[in-house]
Amino acid sequence: MKARVHVMLKDGVLDPQGAAVQHALGSLGFEGVESVRQGKVIELDLADGTSEDTIAQMCEKLLANMVIESYRVEVL
Repeated sequence: MKARVHVMLKDGVLDPQGAAVQHALGSLGFEGVESVRQGKVIELDLADGTSEDTIAQMCEKLLANMVIESYRVEVL
């Protein structure tokens, strides 16, 4: 089984990488980009039957910094 974990900074947390991407897009002539938030996607290849609770534990213990990030799990 496969799972995809989407990790993003929580609202209100400064995102310097997103700001850099926004600035670069403007420098390249792309107008109208009002904000950019950058995150990460982690794809997991798991044993069949792995529970979503187990995946959540993986996220909360290692894959996401729960103080400043949130995550969403997508079972594929």
